[in-house]
Amino acid sequence: MKLQKNLALSESGFAFHSSTGDTFLLNDSANFILHLIQSEKNEDEVLESIVDTFEVEKNTAEKDLKDFLSQVRNFNLVE
Repeated sequence: MKLQKNLALSESGFAFHSSTGDTFLLNDSANFILHLIQSEKNEDEVLESIVDTFEVEKNTAEKDLKDFLSQVRNFNLVE
């Protein structure tokens, strides 16, 4: 999975899609996940990073990640 080429991310939690003009204000976990995707981590690596960083149960993190990635795909933020 890769972020769209025209998606810019800031460290402060702001995303801008230059092709559409859409802007997104990201919470900490969304910002964390999108930066991992930007660094070309696969879904399993992202999941493990979430579990380690946010100290959540793997099943909970997996469900939340799937929900988040579904939204990301709906907004066409990934290729």
